Amino acid sequence: MKSSNLWAMETHKMAVVNADAAVNLELDLQIAAEIPENHAYLPDQATIEQWISATLSTANAAGDNQLTVRIVDETEIKTLNETYRHKSGVTNVLSFPFEVPPEVPIPLMGEFLGDIVICAPVVLSEARLQQKPIENHWAHLIVHGTLHLLGYDHLSEQQADEMETMEIAILSEFGIPNPYRETQA
Repeated sequence: MKSSNLWAMETHKMAVVNADAAVNLELDLQIAAEIPENHAYLPDQATIEQWISATLSTANAAGDNQLTVRIVDETEIKTLNETYRHKSGVTNVLSFPFEVPPEVPIPLMGEFLGDIVICAPVVLSEARLQQKPIENHWAHLIVHGTLHLLGYDHLSEQQADEMETMEIAILSEFGIPNPYRETQA
């Protein structure tokens, strides 16, 4: 549904139950107006929810989880990258973990993890360059961004190894090969 000429938004709730604990997800999916919603290279809401839920489950993030995924163009990701990371140019994915200010009481409605912003044209370009199926690259970046929201990072070699191992395991649940191999033609 269009809520303005700036973006489209849909919010869905999904519950995934595994043997250990229930993972509940409320996803706010936003698609910038510059990105055609029916474009063939965009994953659908249900698929994005599956990737995120698998990540939450693997990371033992049971309970109620809320997050936003915003799909944008190069202009918006470039502005965000320069404003918040102080790096020039475009990037494929940015994660903004939510931190509750100390003076704000934590709501009882669940854990708001934060926002993932993904640049659709960059995802498409990278998938072509790396000879990966576009859906596989989308999955990888959604999983990667979700792990960042959960506190995982790749600043050190040990952190990178841990995060990459989790990504590979999560993606394998969907039949997606190791995204760190050179090509996946």
